[in-house]
Amino acid sequence: MTASELPFWKTKTLEQLDRGEWESLCDGCARCCLIKLEDEDSGDIYLTRLSCSMLHVRSCQCSDYPNRFAKMPDCIEIDVQKVRELAWLPVTCGYRVVAEGRDLAWWHPLISGSPETVHQAGVSVRSLAMNERRVKTANYERYIIDPLPEGPSAP
Repeated sequence: MTASELPFWKTKTLEQLDRGEWESLCDGCARCCLIKLEDEDSGDIYLTRLSCSMLHVRSCQCSDYPNRFAKMPDCIEIDVQKVRELAWLPVTCGYRVVAEGRDLAWWHPLISGSPETVHQAGVSVRSLAMNERRVKTANYERYIIDPLPEGPSAP
């Protein structure tokens, strides 16, 4: 296979991606939309099974993606710098995979051709997340979970 026949994620760095390529690297798992709690003393980050109030858990899609930063000031825009800095991004994250020079998994929509395979593979938060609107902020700690499994490596 020549370089021109290779998919963009194998020939470009994250910095070289256009907006459409960048957006397509998102596998739709919504793991980045889970609420994280930080221990003020240690700085440790704890993952919860609570999702952002704008996440439609069943579809793992933001209910207002174009306006998410205006509506949710604590929403973090995943950019090239953040991919390299945020230790909580899962190792399965398409952005992290490309940044580390690894291959996308079989269930990634760019490989499978379907946005459903991320859910079928058990990589998305569809089956475990609960919208934060259903829980009082004072009770968030009750929803801390162990790190999520990284998903299957083969179909």
